[in-house]
Amino acid sequence: MPAEVLSGRAVNRALLARQYLLDRRPVPETDRAGAVLAMVRHLGGLQAQAPFPPYYGLLARLDGFRPEDLAALLENRDVVRIALMRGTIHLVTGEDALAWRPLLQPVLDQGLAGNWAKRLAGVDLAAVREAGRALTTTGPLTFAELGAALTATWPGHPADALAQAVRAQVPLVQVPPRAVWGKSGLARHTPADVWLGRPVTEPASRPRALAALVERYLAAFGPATVQDVQAWSGLTRLREVVEPMRDRLRVFADEAGRELFDLPDGPRPGPDVPAPARLAAEYDNLILSHDDRTRVMAEADRQRLFRQLNSFPGSVLLDGFVAGAWRVKRAKGTATVTIELFRSRVPARDRDALEAEARRVLAVTAPTATPDIRLVTTGR
Repeated sequence: MPAEVLSGRAVNRALLARQYLLDRRPVPETDRAGAVLAMVRHLGGLQAQAPFPPYYGLLARLDGFRPEDLAALLENRDVVRIALMRGTIHLVTGEDALAWRPLLQPVLDQGLAGNWAKRLAGVDLAAVREAGRALTTTGPLTFAELGAALTATWPGHPADALAQAVRAQVPLVQVPPRAVWGKSGLARHTPADVWLGRPVTEPASRPRALAALVERYLAAFGPATVQDVQAWSGLTRLREVVEPMRDRLRVFADEAGRELFDLPDGPRPGPDVPAPARLAAEYDNLILSHDDRTRVMAEADRQRLFRQLNSFPGSVLLDGFVAGAWRVKRAKGTATVTIELFRSRVPARDRDALEAEARRVLAVTAPTATPDIRLVTTGR
């Protein structure tokens, strides 16, 4: 029997439902920490190569979220910042950091082999790993400090390459006050098992652990192709993992005929379910976690969003799809949200909804500042 075809809008609505961008999840006063921790876990972590986008990502998805909720989880070591999916820094629960780093180690290994190792020809990388682990166990270090210390043993070799060899081989977490709301600090690193007081261990069965990882991905980002899971994780050859799971997954097809895998009970609202205006965070995994990103933005809008090298603004969502970019800036007691719309004809109700979202953001993140909301149009 041919697989049921899901339209592009149906796939979009399923993604938004799982991302809590259709309906926000409330944060109860009786268990604020638990609600925020549960969302971090559900999302499979949040992209966190910059310190503060996770706060805005949670604000978009949680009703009643306050920045101090996440700050407390960081300081209490319930969540950590660590290199995981795609080799980039993610904010994840401590449990996921310990369980997922061994699964994603091949991604880090590939990054090391493709870049830094070429600058360390002849160096025993295992020895660098052990030396780096010992140094960062003694006390958290910046990569500049770590690299300088390693050159004492490996003189004549690039300090940055030595430090990155440690990053790739040792599960290092960035410790507070880095990324704690209202505080500032350099990115200093220590081994995850030292920080969390629990070991990072290889799974008893790697295939079963990878299957569980796929299920976690589908819960937050499905329905999805195998290529989508690979784009999110950075891993390859996941077809070998997904095929044995076929009998316990739902299999659909998209409008291009590609197989979409999903959890049987995953939410799949109808394509006509309303999608409210939302301001997604910088580096949001909503935008980054699929090989085919047309489920959330047109190709022309993707080019507009990424037009500046090494710059990734927040994403404006209208009717469930990227329709612009946004940024927030604070100066002299004023907090300014600038919303750049990629279309000139945006209905007044959508403009009003975006302004309300921007005011919500500022009310939570800059409550004492004077709000300044600017909507500009750069599209046709």
